[in-house]
Amino acid sequence: MNVKIKKGKIGGAISAIPSKSYAHRISICNFLSGKEPTARCNGFSSNDIAVTETCLRTLLSGGKTLDAGESGSTLRFLLPLVAALGGEYEFIGHGKLMERPNEELFSVFALHGVSAKKDKTIKVKGKLTSGEYCIRGDISSQYISGLLMALPILDGDSEIVLTTPLCSAPYVDITLEVLSAFGVKIDKLENGYKVYGNQKYFGVLAPEGDWSNMAFFLVLGAINGKLSVTGMNLNSVQGDKKIIEILKLAGASVTIENGVITVKESNLTPFVFDAEDCPDLVPITAALAACASGKSVINSIERLKIKESDRVESTIALLKAFNIKAESDGHSLTVYGGNPKAGEVDSFNDHRIVMTAAVLASVCDGESKIINAKAVNKSYPSFFNDYNSVGGNADEF
Repeated sequence: MNVKIKKGKIGGAISAIPSKSYAHRISICNFLSGKEPTARCNGFSSNDIAVTETCLRTLLSGGKTLDAGESGSTLRFLLPLVAALGGEYEFIGHGKLMERPNEELFSVFALHGVSAKKDKTIKVKGKLTSGEYCIRGDISSQYISGLLMALPILDGDSEIVLTTPLCSAPYVDITLEVLSAFGVKIDKLENGYKVYGNQKYFGVLAPEGDWSNMAFFLVLGAINGKLSVTGMNLNSVQGDKKIIEILKLAGASVTIENGVITVKESNLTPFVFDAEDCPDLVPITAALAACASGKSVINSIERLKIKESDRVESTIALLKAFNIKAESDGHSLTVYGGNPKAGEVDSFNDHRIVMTAAVLASVCDGESKIINAKAVNKSYPSFFNDYNSVGGNADEF
């Protein structure tokens, strides 16, 4: 699917979609509590949510081959789960999924009775034993979340010891919140977590609104018109809630009343922020910077190279397509704001690049094109319907 977009004035309101981060975790906890392994998202789904639910149903039916699609969360959450269940399993992945690093997790498995080998697929054999799990926290928080969900079903207590500072800590906070809702006891330690064994999962929880995906619409309001977003938890532990702070740093008009967030088109100014705990915000905040009058800097971008695309390269290419200069030294992304012009963007098969391009295209004279826009289905299949409902002008071609 390719999409062409013409300039259009934005206005109206949109309801938040369910958080993908919560949906993955709730589905797994429902599986472990003996319930249907779904997050009950009121009819909403995405490719990532669907593959997690499908993998869990495969496990329920006794299947041993799990297709994780392109979902890093699915793979890294279910690797510890099947290791805790015990047996032999094989994971299949697509896109760049099998290129993402998992060696740190495999090394920890090897010390606790499980072998994991990667070739074109990942094969896991054995059953985890409880004990001390020493693991780096600066590669992926998904390793830690996966272990936190799996270790409580082992016989005996375990301790996760972080040998480096934890990156993307808010994602682990989401995991702890969901586990607590399902009656699972975990103690936070100075450099890790105490996980009690032989625990039973029970409870009910619905996913809250998705800050990472609604950030696209909040920025859309800031650069083009006026837009309100409903259904967000203003006290959320989601790291991407930081988009509100970033919008204010950029001089955007942001009001919050009765739980409704409204952002109006504003004269934007350059800003600096650190993306350590909210890496998924980098593409859309780069678009915000593109519409600001001056040089903005986004720091702590190192881990963006191992997303669905190399998001440093793909974000710079996106901005270049819209005639915006950007550069990176590997640690920070510098964006020289100006007046974006219509262009043609390759999605790099990355959902966040697609949505960022659509936001920028809305302010450009002429017609912009996004190639392989179906990548948006990974997290937000209804994005373009919602985009058009508030004044966007997108059509397939």
